[in-house]
Order: sequence, then C-alpha cells, then structure tokens
Amino acid sequence: MHISNDLLCLYSATMTEEDDTYTIEVPKREVERGNIQRGEIYRVALLSSIADAPPATSEPSPGESADPTSARQHGERTHDLPVSEGETREVEIESLGDQGDGIAKVERGYVLIVPETDIGDRVTVRLQQVQENVGFAEVIERHHDVSTQ
Repeated sequence: MHISNDLLCLYSATMTEEDDTYTIEVPKREVERGNIQRGEIYRVALLSSIADAPPATSEPSPGESADPTSARQHGERTHDLPVSEGETREVEIESLGDQGDGIAKVERGYVLIVPETDIGDRVTVRLQQVQENVGFAEVIERHHDVSTQ
C-alpha cells in the first residue's frame, strides 16, 4: 500500500452509527494544529486497524530472500518497503496519533509510529515491526537543536 506524501494527518478513530449514517470523527487537535481546516473537503482513506491487519505473506517475491527474518537481519528491504525491521533511521516527528504516539514519514510517505515523542522531535529510531502500511519504531537517541540550548 502506498501512503501519499500529501498525507495531512493520521489518527485512529471508531466508526459510529446513527440512523442511516456512519461517522468517523476528526480529533479537535488536528484542526487546532492547522493540519486540516473546518469546512474544507478532503479525500479520506480508511486503513484496517493494526490488530486486524492481515499477516505478511510468507511467499517470497522475485529477488527476495526466502527467509524474511534473515533478510531483515542483513538490512535487506522486504516486500519493496522503504524500511526494514532492525534498521535505524533519523526522523523528525511531524504529528501525533490518536494514542499520543509520534508520527514520522520517510520515503514514499511511509508512516512510522514512534512512542514517547512529540511534534518537532528529531530522533534516531530502530524499527521494531514493519507492516505493509506502517512501521513501529523505538527511540534509541534524541537529537537536540543546538540553537535552542
């Protein structure tokens, strides 16, 4: 799955039903931060919840190692994703998810979820879990802007 570089915000929400309408609410903070504006029209994409996401295929694609664990340990990228498990990256946190985790984007708009970070943080992360549409990473180093010290 490709996530566009035009992604304005990413959050989790529950769909509710009222009469003949289904609603997914936008968190107020997304408007307050200026990510989106009231009264504007937006394209919406729905992703399955992480818990419901299908497991990665065990069949290697052409040119991919038959053992994805081995490929990840050697830094190879699997399934044509821009990241791999175990890889380290320096990223900047661009927004916060519904659970308060930091969100960073890397090549091709691929989204990384980074707990215990805030908007504007520059951190080096290690990817712990890589899925088709999102990766989960842990902070291994925090970078401080020398101009603010």
